[in-house]
Amino acid sequence: MPTILPESLGYRMKKRLLGKPLVTEQLSHEKLSNPIALGVLASDCISSMAYGSEQMLVVLVPFIGLAAFTALIPLTLAILCVLVLLTLSYREVVMAYTRAGGSYVVARENFGPRVAQIAAVALLIDYIVTVAVQAAAGTDALVSLVHLLWSKQDFSLLDANKLWLTVAVVLLLCWGNLRGIREAGRAFALPAYLFMGAMGLLIVVGLVRFLAGDHTQIDPHQPGMVHLGTHTDGFFYGATVLILLRAFANGGSSLTGLEAISNGVSAFRNPQGPNARRTMVTMSCILGTGVLGVSLLAHITHAMPFTGGTPTVVSQEASWAFGSSWFGTAGLVFVQLSTALILYTGANTSFNGFPFLASFVAEDSFLPRQLTKRGHRLAFSSGIVVLTVISLLLLIATDGSLNALVGLYAIGVFTGFTMAGAGLTKHHWVRREPKRGLKIAINAAAAAVSLLVALIFAVTKFTEGAWVVVVVFPIGVWSLIKVNQRYREEAAALATAPVSATRPRYRRQIMYILVDRVDLAVLKAIGYARSLRPAEIRAVHFMIDEAEADRLRRQWERTEVVDLPLEIVACPDRRIVRSLLELIARTGENDPSQITLLIPERNYSPVLGRLLHRRTADTIARAVGRLPNVVATIVPFDVVEAGEELEEAEAAGLRLEKIDG
Repeated sequence: MPTILPESLGYRMKKRLLGKPLVTEQLSHEKLSNPIALGVLASDCISSMAYGSEQMLVVLVPFIGLAAFTALIPLTLAILCVLVLLTLSYREVVMAYTRAGGSYVVARENFGPRVAQIAAVALLIDYIVTVAVQAAAGTDALVSLVHLLWSKQDFSLLDANKLWLTVAVVLLLCWGNLRGIREAGRAFALPAYLFMGAMGLLIVVGLVRFLAGDHTQIDPHQPGMVHLGTHTDGFFYGATVLILLRAFANGGSSLTGLEAISNGVSAFRNPQGPNARRTMVTMSCILGTGVLGVSLLAHITHAMPFTGGTPTVVSQEASWAFGSSWFGTAGLVFVQLSTALILYTGANTSFNGFPFLASFVAEDSFLPRQLTKRGHRLAFSSGIVVLTVISLLLLIATDGSLNALVGLYAIGVFTGFTMAGAGLTKHHWVRREPKRGLKIAINAAAAAVSLLVALIFAVTKFTEGAWVVVVVFPIGVWSLIKVNQRYREEAAALATAPVSATRPRYRRQIMYILVDRVDLAVLKAIGYARSLRPAEIRAVHFMIDEAEADRLRRQWERTEVVDLPLEIVACPDRRIVRSLLELIARTGENDPSQITLLIPERNYSPVLGRLLHRRTADTIARAVGRLPNVVATIVPFDVVEAGEELEEAEAAGLRLEKIDG
């Protein structure tokens, strides 16, 4: 009769939530065509045009008022110059390094694994903040649509609970990725193309309307809008260098996600490098056009950010461009729904990128190796759960405020850009290639500009939350290096065993069985010990309570193991583990033998059992494992299964006899 192995309650719940487990043979990597790859991998990048220009206005408007719209265009052009430089650099990344990993792989190959941890921490932080930023921005897009469609209604309750809608979206993304959804195919490319179409329609309609003579502007004094600064005579009078740098830093959030294609270059069809390069250039052109278009419309309409984040600048531009007719309402709905959809899809890119990057770093022994294990549905489940927990904590800590989250965003992103540019500079420096000087110049300039932007962010946004990243960053790098050091020390210790390690040191074997009560668990351990036929078996009880020890002795004498005497060792200080070590040490001095310690362990229900019962077997095994001639063996006994068998026997009317008579 075959043995029936029942599944645990937790596993049954996992199957119900996540579906049937997938086998390793079902793991396949779908190769993407360039149009599909653009939609799949570019969503994080191009979606940032929905909030990049607005984040510059958030800084400028309170200080220089309407002059902010004059400063917005040159700042946007400066950001586009950085975009061009980074695009030229990352064209080289995707050609030289076709394995997923982006700047981490570039830094590791050129500077070694330790320095590469700077890139690792930068990218991990980037992925975490991306989930929070994209999800929060997607919620703002939806709430903005509600505000503009029903402008006369009071939505204070909705505004107050935006955070929990964002939290629900992140949890939904976590659940979907644990089920094993893949960022591949038309399903994930569709939101990107819908968004590109919506933004293209918005920019064209808005510019045509302006060129046709409609120069009306949005009222800048609406309730809830960011307060206009008092210096309105031109930004040269009202704006300081620091304010411009802060606005530039905020606008740098438009470039986040630019590295996504380099992180997923292995997903492209052959030839991977050239295909990824063409897709990279296309993505950058779309991003640059969109950011410039949104900034131009903001300059034309004077769309202002609101203190609560909604309605967004893009939604105000859409309302102005499309008008109040049925066509205008349809256009507004199209723009906002496609914006929310791509922002949520952009958040989902981190659920693929973070676990894969964490698995790479863990393979190099800089993160716990549990992160390399694929879970129930072949996803890196541990990485997904870690990403979800940290991003939710970040959302709750910032109350889901996009303005607060952007202050954390670009430091990690531009540090990754810096490592990629510096790594490629060294890559081309040591190789004699055509146009070597030009390539070195481009990548060195990209590294220098990226470092400058990261420093601007760290300084200008320090008091607005960037201090968290500034503090966490070095701690993260130090922690990863310490994890690697621990792994290397453990590997060295395990690799230095003497040649005679597998040879038996003692011919005689003594087995100790720990007895704290007389039950089926102890009897099973005794039966197991006798099956091994050792030279001597000793049952030991460490006495803490004399009355309890007497009761145990009388019970022992009434069982079938009366031929095995029960030794009772006094333990007046209640340090059972210490008394056990002393007993084994004395035995080893008088009788040099191999000692095996059998520890009966009773396994109860996983939740209630942990609350009601102590679990000391691992503690004892760990303590005695330090002794040279001692081996600890845990003998498990399933109490739940025994209870079920007892119920079945009683239901069948069988007469059972207790162990103690």
